[in-house]
Amino acid sequence: MKLTLDIVNAFTRTQFKGNPAAVVVTDTPLDETLMQNIASQNNLSETAFLSLPSNADTPFDYQIRWFSPVCEINFCGHASLASASVIFTAKPDLQTITFFADVVGVFQIERLSDGRLEMMFPNRMPEPVAVIPEALLTGLSQKPVEVLKNDQAYFAVFEHASQIHQITQNPNIIASLAPLDVVITAPGEANALSEANVSEDSVDFVSRYFWPANGSDEDPVTGSIHTGLAPYWARRLNKTTLKAYQASARGGRLECRVTPEKVYICGAVVPYLTGTINV
Repeated sequence: MKLTLDIVNAFTRTQFKGNPAAVVVTDTPLDETLMQNIASQNNLSETAFLSLPSNADTPFDYQIRWFSPVCEINFCGHASLASASVIFTAKPDLQTITFFADVVGVFQIERLSDGRLEMMFPNRMPEPVAVIPEALLTGLSQKPVEVLKNDQAYFAVFEHASQIHQITQNPNIIASLAPLDVVITAPGEANALSEANVSEDSVDFVSRYFWPANGSDEDPVTGSIHTGLAPYWARRLNKTTLKAYQASARGGRLECRVTPEKVYICGAVVPYLTGTINV
């Protein structure tokens, strides 16, 4: 069997930046073991598998599942962005695509007039943690001023963007917090961002994402976690539209719009590769 594979860099306009995701589109779902083997072979943060709905009356265009090299992931933003770009390229008359995932439910991705893609997800505001896990404090090289969590990750909040670039993690300790991952975040600062080669104006907040238990030591750009980061910073900064930068080695830019029920996450994509898988 031959399968078409696309790799797309998400949340960037620059080749070799952002977060690369692989996309496989089939008429019917692939075997779960095969999907995991393909994702492990690809060795990217995620591989997204799209298939057509079994019932023509369903309110979505494609079912989507995401696999890291280690396991299936409940929710992945950058691979959804990459998936939409592959479909929009194949079907240039489309303006909106509707996906379905078991945990997220039905969500839409819209193509904007400037070529960027905007995803609509549930608002997943984190809540403060009463007792901070010791593994979180010992697993990070600096102590946060606040810790929150949602069903995806612990949110370790720091005072300065410069700290986000400096912090190191102990992956073995952070992995012990599974199934939750760890995101570190701070308000944006122009000087710290210029050091990270982030051009143009400042951003509202910065972050990095550690997930050694579920994928790799650090994810380059994590769309899903911004469904929690954006509501948190919207409340802190009294804003509903925010610019974000994920300060990994590859780096990525996101624009977020927050409503009480939804978080809209917008980003650019750069196609990298189209090939064939032989299985």
